[in-house]
Amino acid sequence: MGLDAVLLNTAGGITGGDAFRFTGHAAVGTTLTLTTQACERAYKAQPGPYGQVSNHLSVEAGARLNWLPQETILFDGSALDRRLLVEMAPDASALVVEPLIFGRAAMGETLTDIRLLDRIELRRGNTPLFLDATRFAGDLHAHLAKPHIAEGAGAMALIVFASSTAEGQIDPVRRMLPDAAGASLIQDDLLVIRVLAENSFALRRTLMPVLRRLNNDTLPRCWMI
Repeated sequence: MGLDAVLLNTAGGITGGDAFRFTGHAAVGTTLTLTTQACERAYKAQPGPYGQVSNHLSVEAGARLNWLPQETILFDGSALDRRLLVEMAPDASALVVEPLIFGRAAMGETLTDIRLLDRIELRRGNTPLFLDATRFAGDLHAHLAKPHIAEGAGAMALIVFASSTAEGQIDPVRRMLPDAAGASLIQDDLLVIRVLAENSFALRRTLMPVLRRLNNDTLPRCWMI
């Protein structure tokens, strides 16, 4: 049995002092796909508190979770503290993506002053499986322009695929990726993909076929609008 759910932020975005929390649960033998209605936006914040986003997802035996939110757009002056925790049973599986856009390129925006804390953690049977943590404060535009950092990229994404089928996906996925992306099989059941892109359009052009491949050739309808 599968269920698709769409998350909606009725506030229209996130700014300093906001606190959003979501808990999702995939029961035994089910498939749960979670996405967002549109891109999330982290707006300029006053000095002091971060905007906080905490997502806690659990996946029971034989179940599958697809965490497929659309992009989060960072605005100059934003302060975002985002945390994602996925707890899986030993034989559960998960497909997780977190795309970030560094300002709206079409509007000529650059991020010269932001604060970002981002933590993505997967656990299997109470054992740590994957942890990715980012901490940045200051001029992100100048940081990303460095040749050995991001060569001026305006967007990035992390994909984590925890599944018994992960090993069979590494070679096909690598053939789909552009030069500014890479895929690693950390262990037989854990595939990690990182993507840098010039802008949001280029990022989607890479993400969508990869996500379709890892999700039985389907994507939430919201991604098509």
